[in-house]
Amino acid sequence: MKINNILLLILFFIVTATFGQTSLEKEIQGKITSDTTTVEGINIVNSSTEKATATDKNGLFSLFVKEGDVLVFSALNLVTLRRRINKEDLQQVILKIQMAPKSIELKEVIVNENSQITAENVGIIPYGQKKYTSAERKLYTATSGGGIDGLLNTISGRKAMLKKEIAVENKEQSLNRLAPLFEDKYYTETLKISADYVKDFQYYCVDDTSFTAALKSRNKTLIAFLIVGLSENYNKIITNEK
Repeated sequence: MKINNILLLILFFIVTATFGQTSLEKEIQGKITSDTTTVEGINIVNSSTEKATATDKNGLFSLFVKEGDVLVFSALNLVTLRRRINKEDLQQVILKIQMAPKSIELKEVIVNENSQITAENVGIIPYGQKKYTSAERKLYTATSGGGIDGLLNTISGRKAMLKKEIAVENKEQSLNRLAPLFEDKYYTETLKISADYVKDFQYYCVDDTSFTAALKSRNKTLIAFLIVGLSENYNKIITNEK
């Protein structure tokens, strides 16, 4: 009876370990090579987890992945490459990726995978009609009446207050979109942002109109590209302040 219990316990640990190996993430090390002159700053996005990183000057990178994850490699001068991670990739000491230079400039096209039924699609409202947030509706109500109401709102400063409310609301929305995209390790190790300044850097990013537009359109490749340039400018500002 005791032997049977021991065998069952061993079997339990084997099954648990096997399941864990298939579901847990592993940090892989990789190296990108190309015929172009530089392999620094190439963006790598795990489209399965939405985590991202970038290569150093030697084309090296590290990222947490698991079997089945799809990595997207992109740069302005290289052809975008998608690669699904398999068991053999996880066993490599260095995952080697070869990328090809772009021969022609192509415009990026974003296609939604799932069509959605909206009020516009079924003809309830016209296409292109502006959609207002809560703060924008308040401003519209305060200004659309005209006459004495509009004048009183202007004099009282309510319009200015509501415009500030809209700006704060937009910034909060951008921060919420940015928060899940990158791990803290990416900010501190890849972008070289001090841990004490990560939150401040995020505010700096959402003040950039191009970056907030990329966040709004959910263009992960452009987001990963822009944040590298923003980090370089931010680090220069911090250095000068010190």
